[in-house]
Amino acid sequence: MAYLDNTPEQQRDMLKTIGVASISELFDQIPAPLRLDRPLALPPALTELELEAHLKCLASRNGDSRVSFLGGGSYDHFIPAAVDAVASRSEFYTAYTPYQAEASQGSLQAFFEYQTLICQLTGMDVSNASLYEGGTAVSEAVFMAMRITDRHRRVVVLGSVHPEYRRVCQTYLQQIGCELVVAPCRDGAADPAEVRKLLDDQTACLVIQQPNFFGCLEETRELVDAAHAVGALAVVSFDPISLGLLARPGEYGADIAVAEGQSLGIPLQYGGPYLGIMACKQEYVRKMPGRLIGETVDRAGRRCYVLNLQAREQHIRREKATSNICTNQGLMALRATVFLSLLGKAGLREVAELCVQKAHYAADRLARVAGLQLAFPGRPFFKEFTVRAAGGAEAVIAKARARGFDLGPGLSRYGDSHASAAEGGLLIAVTERRTREEIDRLADALKA
Repeated sequence: MAYLDNTPEQQRDMLKTIGVASISELFDQIPAPLRLDRPLALPPALTELELEAHLKCLASRNGDSRVSFLGGGSYDHFIPAAVDAVASRSEFYTAYTPYQAEASQGSLQAFFEYQTLICQLTGMDVSNASLYEGGTAVSEAVFMAMRITDRHRRVVVLGSVHPEYRRVCQTYLQQIGCELVVAPCRDGAADPAEVRKLLDDQTACLVIQQPNFFGCLEETRELVDAAHAVGALAVVSFDPISLGLLARPGEYGADIAVAEGQSLGIPLQYGGPYLGIMACKQEYVRKMPGRLIGETVDRAGRRCYVLNLQAREQHIRREKATSNICTNQGLMALRATVFLSLLGKAGLREVAELCVQKAHYAADRLARVAGLQLAFPGRPFFKEFTVRAAGGAEAVIAKARARGFDLGPGLSRYGDSHASAAEGGLLIAVTERRTREEIDRLADALKA
């Protein structure tokens, strides 16, 4: 965003309006020991030309850029330059919530296209115009399932679902008397027969992640059928890139599909903002939280777009609202829209194939390193896998970091069943951006 300065006259007017004599007076409420009252050791001012040359000189001192094999929900995927170019246009970048449809047709059309693309991607009937991120999307799906089934006492979540997603869900549920049951996950994925024993006629939904937190693929069809057998809904948290190859949630009967959309053209950017994706069957649309964009015609018969089914606390009585969500990740949804439009079906499939091929090549190379082994060698995986390190995950992560590679996270950081599921385990993700040479260098670095 462009920098806009204030003139001394404007500063004086603002200070006069709020009733203070100086800018320093604004900080009087901060204890004196915490205030920086000494002069800043700043160099003399430079012209723009001089500053640009100086920054280039500083940048040239940087070593080789780090190589990311980080996983656990955020991934280093390629982002075409057109995504930044479109998303940074001022009509999108500075747009506010489109309450007035007649003044927001561009934003509404972009969100409508996003919903269309998400439905095509997932095989579901309806998508909203995005939620906050993957973790809260799972929790919103759980609440939605409770409203649909009118069951409010029990939710079953696979132990292979991202531990942070489960913790967010637990936070949502802990004050309303709903039991969150975690199905045990042995050998990298859930056993449908074991899960079936935990489901009963009080269960609102079963939450599945595909691929799961360990990178392994679940038996989704059997799990979905097990949920439906007791009248519960099946909530699936999916990896958007994986749907270039794997079956779509709508194809194996999922009722609600949610995802973290970071892989769709959104940089890692220190953990956010990201994008929550949600789609569902048509029959459940009135129970869906968030914002939905619809297409209609105006009085002249021209196509236009509106906010519809606004079941949110801003528009109806709060006890009737489907959620406390009052906005959406509009700019992130726009990035996902541009990304998916650029790739198309063939491009998404190519990216998914590259992820699979490179991840399996990396798994084979790392499994040959003394002291490393695949934690779940019999399980199929997509772009992420779990490695068990004889010397402990943190030692391997530190060793790789010293050589310019970022691995992880280590499973022990989550402090629950994930640590025991793979003692000394860590996640390694391999996207289409990684090269054979980078994978070989990583294996060699860990051998050294």
